[in-house]
Amino acid sequence: MLHLRVIAPKRLREQVLDVLRAEPGVGNLLLFPGAALVPEGDEITADVARESVNGVIRKLKELDVQHEGAITLHNLETVLSTTAHRAEEEAEGEGADALVWDELIARTREDATLTMTFVMFMTLACLLAAIGVATDSSVTIVGAMVVGPEFGPLAALSVALVQRRAQLARRAALALLVGLPFAMAVTAFVTMGAATIGWISIEDVTNVHQVDFIYRVGPASFIVALLAGAAGMLSLISSKSGVLVGVFISVTTVPAAGFAVVAAVLGDWSVAGRSALQLLVNLVGIVIAGVAVLLLRPRKSLIPRSAQN
Repeated sequence: MLHLRVIAPKRLREQVLDVLRAEPGVGNLLLFPGAALVPEGDEITADVARESVNGVIRKLKELDVQHEGAITLHNLETVLSTTAHRAEEEAEGEGADALVWDELIARTREDATLTMTFVMFMTLACLLAAIGVATDSSVTIVGAMVVGPEFGPLAALSVALVQRRAQLARRAALALLVGLPFAMAVTAFVTMGAATIGWISIEDVTNVHQVDFIYRVGPASFIVALLAGAAGMLSLISSKSGVLVGVFISVTTVPAAGFAVVAAVLGDWSVAGRSALQLLVNLVGIVIAGVAVLLLRPRKSLIPRSAQN
């Protein structure tokens, strides 16, 4: 269940209340006349079943509340209220399957923003991948998978394609097209330095055994990317963030980028090319899976309410 807070000018008070009263998935409706100072207006709060949020938000936006005031949503972990529970029962669908679009868009927009932190995580992940190649360490490669932040922009790109949001798509593309090449450039510079002082050589690339799966591209690579992308998107729309860790260590996106850089710097263009192909396969597969999950997600509960009670 979500807690909804609306700040609206006085002239929209009754219209906002009518929207909330008409929705069966709304409970614990409160009105604080004149409570808002900037912008001036009323504060109206309610507890809303997740499956009813999209409809409520759409109607509030039709009143232009988001421009003249504000609409905020907060997750409620524990609700002890018969009124709230009744609202959840009367709402159509199942809360666990409900996708709140504005919540998902806000989350993916934040994760897809090109920031110094994003670039640093991407760079650290690439460097870890390079070290994993040099030491033939699968544990280090797994560390690079977990550290890499590339799933955020890929998820945002999936959302942008489904919702036709060009601005979100540009934001996600910018994060990937700037963050990943920068990380690869830094990794190339470090690799050249390491090769100059003899810390790494082409034999370290050609004789790997524990991490050679990174550049072994095949149908399984694309299938894994699809499954990981689907699991990642499901974790976002269901707020089960723990699943994302499993997603991160399922695909070799950043490790493939790091391996491609190391191999190219050392002159093994065959491995570099296959690693780059692995990178492309992962990027495309994750986006396709994310779009498919958003388009095919369940709209209604598979089990009728009457059967659940």
